[in-house]
Amino acid sequence: MAIKYYRLSERMLISREEIDGLPSLSREEAEAFEGLACFAGRLEKGMSRRAFSVSDASLLELENEGIGLLKTGEEASVEADDIILRKIREGKLMYVNTSYPNWREACSARLPKSWRINVVGMGDVGGMLLTGLRLLGGDDVESIGIYDRDESKMQRWHLEAGQIYSQFDGKKYPPVRKLGEDELFDCDMIAFCVSVGVPPVGQAVKDVRMVQFEQNSKIIGEYGKMAYKTGFKGIFAVVSDPVDPLCKALYIASNKGDDGQLHYGGLAPEQIRGYGLGVMNARAVYYSMQNERLAGYKEHGRAFGPHGEGLVIANSISDYNDELSQELTQKAKHANIEVRNTGFKPYIAPALSSGALSLLSTIKGEWHYSSTYMGGVFIGAKNRLTDSGTELERLDLDDKLFERLTETYEHLKSII
Repeated sequence: MAIKYYRLSERMLISREEIDGLPSLSREEAEAFEGLACFAGRLEKGMSRRAFSVSDASLLELENEGIGLLKTGEEASVEADDIILRKIREGKLMYVNTSYPNWREACSARLPKSWRINVVGMGDVGGMLLTGLRLLGGDDVESIGIYDRDESKMQRWHLEAGQIYSQFDGKKYPPVRKLGEDELFDCDMIAFCVSVGVPPVGQAVKDVRMVQFEQNSKIIGEYGKMAYKTGFKGIFAVVSDPVDPLCKALYIASNKGDDGQLHYGGLAPEQIRGYGLGVMNARAVYYSMQNERLAGYKEHGRAFGPHGEGLVIANSISDYNDELSQELTQKAKHANIEVRNTGFKPYIAPALSSGALSLLSTIKGEWHYSSTYMGGVFIGAKNRLTDSGTELERLDLDDKLFERLTETYEHLKSII
C-alpha cells in the first residue's frame, strides 16, 4: 500500500490509508519537510496509547501493547519508507493512534518551553516537592501554583517557599502563588500529592501504599472528572501512593461518562504519568553502595514496576544476576519500613527523588524513571518526554528478568 503524506497544522502526517479533510503533500514536499511528522496508525483504544515517540521502525508494526514494549524490537519486516526512516533517526516521528476520537490533537500538541506547574496537596510530600522545585526549577519552571483545601497549609507554604532565596548567586527562583480550585488546571503540569489514610508511625502494616488506595482513588477520581470538564491538555503527574493504580483510576474517571461508559474524550493515556519509581531506584543505589556484593547497580542496573509490591530491581542489564537482583529489590522495597522504624514517616526521599527531581527531568526531556501506559497498565520504567512523545528505553532483557516484569505487569492488571 502506497504511503500518503498530508499537512496537519504545522506538521506532516504520514499514513498508509486515505485521511479525509487534509491537504495532500507530494513526495517531493514530504522529502523537503524538516519538522516533526506524525504516523497515523490504529491500535485498540483503551489498551494502547494515543501517541508516542517512534524510536525504531518496529514500533510502526505493533498490533497491541504490553510489557513487551520494554524489549528491543524485532527489525521491521516490511519495507520502510525512506522519509519515515529519516524521521526516526532524527527523533522527529510521533505515532498517533487514530482509534482515539481526538487523535489530531496529539499530532498538533506542543511542549512548553517554560512550564507552569501546580502542586495539589500541601502535606509532607507536597511541601517537600515544592521546596525542590523552588530550589532547582528556575531555568525551566515559569511558576508554581499551590493548592490545598486547608487554607492554613497553603498560606504556610506560600510564606516558606517564597522565602527560599539566595541573594548573590544570580539564580532564578520560580514564583509561588496560592490557587483557587477554579485555577487548578490552568497550567502545563499538575502534580497530585493529596494523600489520606496514611497509617501512623508504629502501626504494623504490610503495605502502607495499598491501605491508601481506596480513599486516594476516590479523590483522584474527582480531579480526573475536573480535568475532563476543563479540557486540560497538560501532564497530570501522580505522586500520591499507590502511584500506578492511582494513575489507572485517574484515567478511567476522566474518561467515564455519566452513563458509566468510556468515551475516551478525557485525559489521554500519555497525559498521565506516575512518579514513584525514582525513589526506588535511589534506594537501590543507596543499598548497593553499602554492600560490595551489590556494587555496580548505579552504572549498570535498572528499576522497573510500581512503587511498592511488584517492584523489579535488576542489578545489571548486561550481566543480570537474579539472586543479587532479588536481594536488592527487597532492600529497596522495604526501605520505607526501615525509616518508619526510626519513628518518622518516609517522605523526604520520595518527594525529591520520585517527585521534584523526576518532574524536572521530565520537562527537560531527560531520561528518568516514571510510570507510563503499556497495554492497559501504568508501569514504571526509564523513559523521556520528547517533542515526538514519550520514548521508552528498550533493552535486550534477560529471560528471567522479563519473566519478573511479566509477573509485575499481571499483578498491576489485577488491581484495577
